[in-house]
Amino acid sequence: MRAVEFQEYGGPEVLRVTEAKVPDPGPGQVSIDVVYAGVNFADLKARSEGYRVPGLPFVPGLEVSGRVRALGPDVTGLRVGQEVAALTEGGAYAEVTVADAVTVFPLPDGVGLRTGATLPTVLPTAYALLHTVGRLQPGETVLVQGAAGGVGTVLGQLAKAAGAGAVYGVVSSAPKAAYALGNGYDEVFVGPFRDEVRAATAGRGVDLALDPVGGETLRGGLASLAPFGRLVSFGNASSAEPWTVGQPELYPTGLSVSGFSILGLAATAPATLRTIASRAFATVADGTVTLPVTAEFPLASAAEAHTLMGSRTSTGKLLLHVAASGL
Repeated sequence: MRAVEFQEYGGPEVLRVTEAKVPDPGPGQVSIDVVYAGVNFADLKARSEGYRVPGLPFVPGLEVSGRVRALGPDVTGLRVGQEVAALTEGGAYAEVTVADAVTVFPLPDGVGLRTGATLPTVLPTAYALLHTVGRLQPGETVLVQGAAGGVGTVLGQLAKAAGAGAVYGVVSSAPKAAYALGNGYDEVFVGPFRDEVRAATAGRGVDLALDPVGGETLRGGLASLAPFGRLVSFGNASSAEPWTVGQPELYPTGLSVSGFSILGLAATAPATLRTIASRAFATVADGTVTLPVTAEFPLASAAEAHTLMGSRTSTGKLLLHVAASGL
């Protein structure tokens, strides 16, 4: 089978198409004939920095859609040929991949394989950030960094559907701002945002800030919170040094800081992830959420997909089209 791997860390050029052995599922696992693979920023960090890479060579990719190829021992509730979406620990940039059955999700009625590939990381992440970790209440205000990305696109729609009083986004360019405004955001700030957030909220700040960037951006989000506000960190796209926060920042106005990683949840509490994913997928099936696929590449052009995402000009979701069939 074909797979895309890297044998050293570096830029998109280190991605190579290779011939690999078709993997067999082990106990509690499922193998999947991949039709689409999602492209995520975590894939770029794996390629450039070794993020969550156990060793080289390595096939990146955290999410796929496709059809169940084979079931490992002790797997129930799935069948060969069934259309599914899956969260993987890597290995998604390939014609066949293996995933733990607990992170393989049958596609809801009316959700095709192309849409299905956008769901495994983005939808549960966004749902958990708002409802499980962030505990958004109707009428509260939300600030989202990276509002034009995959997670940001979904967060704007979900927050509005949940009755948020106002949803503010932060992006890096005017075209991204225009895109975000079409996906639930009331106001979008380009670049600086601390003073802008205070002005938009009459000095109060926001109730919930969601940050995948880290570093100074995270500090800015913390400074943008209203009394008793919550900040949820769910990434470190800036590759900044690990941050700390303590009594001086939190005590005066009763702030709280939480963290979330869907990959961490998959490893430590997969049953909880399944519950969140089921609720999240339902929002696509009922039309509450749509996640546009804004660019699609063949498997052999994975480096081009990484180049586009790395340019920070992309919006929505990027996919690799791995198989020749299935929409």
